[in-house]
Amino acid sequence: MATKILIVEDEPDIVELLVYNLDQAGYKTEAVFNGAEAFESAKIQQPDLVLLDLLLPEVDGLEICRTLKRDPETANIPIIMLTAKGEAIDRIVGLELGADDYITKPFSPREVILRIRAVLRRAPSTPSNKPANQIQIDGLKIDLDRHQVFSEGHVIDLTATEFKILSLFAHSPGRVFTRSILMDAVWGQEYYGIERTMDTHVSRLRRKLKQFGERIETVHGVGYRLKE
Repeated sequence: MATKILIVEDEPDIVELLVYNLDQAGYKTEAVFNGAEAFESAKIQQPDLVLLDLLLPEVDGLEICRTLKRDPETANIPIIMLTAKGEAIDRIVGLELGADDYITKPFSPREVILRIRAVLRRAPSTPSNKPANQIQIDGLKIDLDRHQVFSEGHVIDLTATEFKILSLFAHSPGRVFTRSILMDAVWGQEYYGIERTMDTHVSRLRRKLKQFGERIETVHGVGYRLKE
């Protein structure tokens, strides 16, 4: 059975481009043009992945992402956000809400297909019973609502900054985050501190996570990623 992709996008030209190329790649596609239709279609169709634009009429993409991830019927559906270059903070918020990846416009169809394949490889093959507001990776549990991290049942004492960094990594294992994106996520675009400050926070986070911290890799000259 073909993999089903739900496209939530209000620009007809982009929808046409995505539908044509995804169909050619062997995916089954459905497109809706606003948030209200997105909720209904996701629950009825149960797609394997959602391509979600952030700027939509009626209900914006962030609210759609939040609602889908809170609903047990749709919580495990992977979401890739489609964003404009100037929406860095919204991209970060989307990842914190549970989106699996983002693609910046303008994009190439090949990039979209490669990102879809990568996200689907990471997605669980069977529905998970864990709440949508928790992430579990190799014995580490991140409770997003309570801002707590547990390892083997013990609480790891993280600062608010360290928690934000870890949450961002955990939402997208394998993805490289530049220091500037991490700084935007933690302090916002108005912050003008030096990038070495982020290095210090990541170093402290690694120490606190002990063995798990070894999975946070430095990508020299770029930033950091959580090893898959």
